[in-house]
Amino acid sequence: MSIRVAIITSSDTGYRGEREDLSQPAVREIVEAAGDTVVSAALLPDNRKMLAEKMKTIADWKEADLILTTGGTGFSPRDITPEATMDIAERLVPGIPEAMRAYSLQFTGRAMLSRAVSVIRKQTLIVNLPGSPKAVKECLESIYPQLQHGIDILTGKTGDCGRK
Repeated sequence: MSIRVAIITSSDTGYRGEREDLSQPAVREIVEAAGDTVVSAALLPDNRKMLAEKMKTIADWKEADLILTTGGTGFSPRDITPEATMDIAERLVPGIPEAMRAYSLQFTGRAMLSRAVSVIRKQTLIVNLPGSPKAVKECLESIYPQLQHGIDILTGKTGDCGRK
């Protein structure tokens, strides 16, 4: 079954048109190569309320099975994507960002500095990805093959957790 994916990039400079968003196309490429569908894409400023509201609307209206955010997961005072995500979370999924950090540590020790989170709201899985296209590719490729099963369980498409 195809996953419906929404992509949200958090970037002040991208939102102002001062920098091209290269992470969103990287996400789209991986999603579409897997045979899944990007149903929406947004570029927002590093604004906690706006990010939370966008994710909340997508999840509550069942517009997507999976929301992938890019950017805003670092230490900068404007990096607030994890906080915006937690604002609308109903349940945590700590294994996903743990797996991304563990995989990325093979390439850079700075992976431990990622504050990315993953949560569930309603029947939508939300995963924070880094902002760099290279890191997006590494992180998303490391977790994406496993997401279908979780989303199938979450959306009620299957109830069988005992099979691969």
